[in-house]
Amino acid sequence: MVGSGPNGLAAAVTLAAAGLRVQVIEGAPTIGGGCRTEQLTVPGFWHDVCSAAHPLALTSPFFRRFDLAARGVTFAAPEVQFAQPLDGGRAAVVTRSVAATAERLGPDGPAYQRLFGPLADHCDDLCAFLLGSLRRPPAHPAVLAAFGMRAALPASVVARRWRTPQARALFAGAAAHAMRPLTSVPTAGVGLMLTALAHAAGWPVVAGGSARITDALAGAVLAAGGSIETGRWVGSLAELPAARAVLLDVSPRSLDALAGDRLPARYRAALRRFRYGPGICKADFALSGPVPWTNEDCRRAGTLHLGGTFEEIAAAEAEVTAGRHPERPYVLVVQPGVADPSRAPAGRQTLWAYCHVPSGSTVDMAEAIEAQIERFAPGFRDLILARAVRTAADTEAHNPNYVGGDIAVGLQTLRQTALRPVARWNPYRTPVPGLYLCSSATPPLPGVHGRCGELAALSALRDVFGIRTPPDIGPARPGQAAPVLEKN
Repeated sequence: MVGSGPNGLAAAVTLAAAGLRVQVIEGAPTIGGGCRTEQLTVPGFWHDVCSAAHPLALTSPFFRRFDLAARGVTFAAPEVQFAQPLDGGRAAVVTRSVAATAERLGPDGPAYQRLFGPLADHCDDLCAFLLGSLRRPPAHPAVLAAFGMRAALPASVVARRWRTPQARALFAGAAAHAMRPLTSVPTAGVGLMLTALAHAAGWPVVAGGSARITDALAGAVLAAGGSIETGRWVGSLAELPAARAVLLDVSPRSLDALAGDRLPARYRAALRRFRYGPGICKADFALSGPVPWTNEDCRRAGTLHLGGTFEEIAAAEAEVTAGRHPERPYVLVVQPGVADPSRAPAGRQTLWAYCHVPSGSTVDMAEAIEAQIERFAPGFRDLILARAVRTAADTEAHNPNYVGGDIAVGLQTLRQTALRPVARWNPYRTPVPGLYLCSSATPPLPGVHGRCGELAALSALRDVFGIRTPPDIGPARPGQAAPVLEKN
C-alpha cells in the first residue's frame, strides 16, 4: 500500500483480514492523509487537519462491518446537525427530525418534508448503492430513481420548490459542498444526499478527533501482522519492495508519475485529462470561549454554512469557478466543542473553517473567513488566541493527493462521478497487472467511508490471489484464530 489515508488503510485492513502480509508506506511523518488530528495552533488545542464531521463514516458499509465502536471510536453528536445563519439574527437549522426541521421553515415546511422525509426513511438503501462500485443495479430501484431524478439536476433548479430565504439558503449550504457553481449538475444530488444523511444518521464529530478513526484502522493492520512505514516518499514503482499486488492511495496525477511508461500511452492520456476542482483555504482557530453566534440555534450546531442567501452563495461559488477570490466567500465551519469538549482546555474552544478558492491559490483568505464569521457572530475576533492558515497551495504541499488544494481529489461533474478516474468497467484495476488505484479519485465518491479502498482490495483479492469471498474485517472475537499470512 502506498498512502495511508482512510481508503489506503481500508484496503490494507481488507487485504490483511484475508491473510495476506501487508506493508503500508506513507510519505508524511504521520498516517491518516485527510483524517488526522493535530495541535495546529497552540498546545492543548486539537484540530482536525481536513475531515471533521462524519456522516459517511456512520453509514458506510465498510465501517459498519469494521465496527468502529467496538474498536474504541466514539461519535459525538451535536443537537443541531448543521445551521445556515442569515443576516438579522435569523437562521435555518437541520436537526435529526425532518418534521421539526420542516416546522421551522414556515410555509416551505410541507415541501421540505415531502422531499426529505422519504429520502431520510430510505437513506440506508441510498447509501448501499451510492457507496458501492456504481456498477451493479440497486436493490431498491424505485427509491434510487426518485432520488436520481432530482440528484442529476443543478441545485438552483431544485431550490425553486422553496420560497423562503431560510429554506433556499439551507439547501445552498449543503449543495455547495460539491465545490461547483450551483447552476451545475449534480450539485442538487450533493445537497440532497448530505441533508438526508443529517436526518438519517447525523453529522457527528469523533470524540478526541478524526485521527481516532485512522488509529483504529492502523491498529487492525498491525494486529493482523502488517507493517506501516512513515516518512518515506515513493517516487517510482521501481522503489517498492517486491509484491504480488500494489495498491495506490494517490491522485491520478501521482499514479501517472509513479507508474510512468509501464502504463499504456492511451491510459496515461486519460489520467492526464482527469479534471481537478477548486482548492480550499483553511483556517483553524484556538478560541478563549464559544463563538457568540447571534442566533441561539447556531450555538448548538456542529457544522455551519456561512454565506448568506442562496443567491449570495451561488455568486461566491461562481466567482471561484471563474478563477477569482470572492470578497464574501462561502465558508464551512465546524465547532467540535459543541459535542466534544475534549478538543481544548476547559472553557476554551477550537474552530475549523475553510472557504473555496481557485485551484492552486496562494492567497491567504483568513481575513475573509473571519469577516464572514464576524458577520453572524459579532465579537468573534475578540476570542481568537491563535490561528493557523493553509492556502490551497499549502494544502497540496502537505498532501500531494489534493492537487491544487482540491480535497475531493477530482472535479465532481456528472461524468467524473460515474467514470472516475477513467472510463473503465473496473476503475480500480489499472492496465498494469497487479497494480490498483484506491483513492477518492475512484468510485464511489469523496469522503471518509473507506469504500474506495475496500472495493479496490476486493478486486486485487479476486484477480491476484483468487479469493472471491470478502474477508471478515470485524474485530477479533475470543477464541478466533488469527489469519494465516500469505508468503510473497
